[in-house]
Amino acid sequence: MERITPLLDYGHRDFGENKVQEAIDKWLEVKNKNNSIKLHLIGKLQTNKVKYALKIFDYIHSLDSKKLAKKIADEQLKLSKKLKIFIQVNIGFEEQKSGVSVEELEDLYKYSINLGLDIIGLMCIPPVGKKSDDYFKKLKLLNDNLSLNDLSMGMSSDYISAINNNATYLRIGSEIFGKRD
Repeated sequence: MERITPLLDYGHRDFGENKVQEAIDKWLEVKNKNNSIKLHLIGKLQTNKVKYALKIFDYIHSLDSKKLAKKIADEQLKLSKKLKIFIQVNIGFEEQKSGVSVEELEDLYKYSINLGLDIIGLMCIPPVGKKSDDYFKKLKLLNDNLSLNDLSMGMSSDYISAINNNATYLRIGSEIFGKRD
């Protein structure tokens, strides 16, 4: 927290975390003292962690299946809490990456809306070593086709390209905090 406190003091309020347990350990006490902080889960969310994630996060950037959508919807009802959610799209068709396929995106979107989830946009992580701009353009088009307003894309290495393609949420932690230990 010693690296985050100066940002809080400066007025920064949105922070991303990759892992649910790390976020709980790091943020629970801080969030209880300052409800203006918004936490974003930017890493993969497993269904067995949903009930913990909903207690601390305000945004989920990694919805990628109907099973996960149903679990989130059920937990939101239990907690009377509604998160803002991005559907993660496997824009590069990479087997090792999470995300719904482009072909299944519309079906997952409609299913999630019918469950009452607040889907605000799409998220992607382009393939490493490829031109991010091409993938960001494709995600923007998919987002526009669903009439969504927000795009979660771009990291420290490609955030300028993401901004040029209308990204509204960027993941630039390593540019601010340095590489993870």
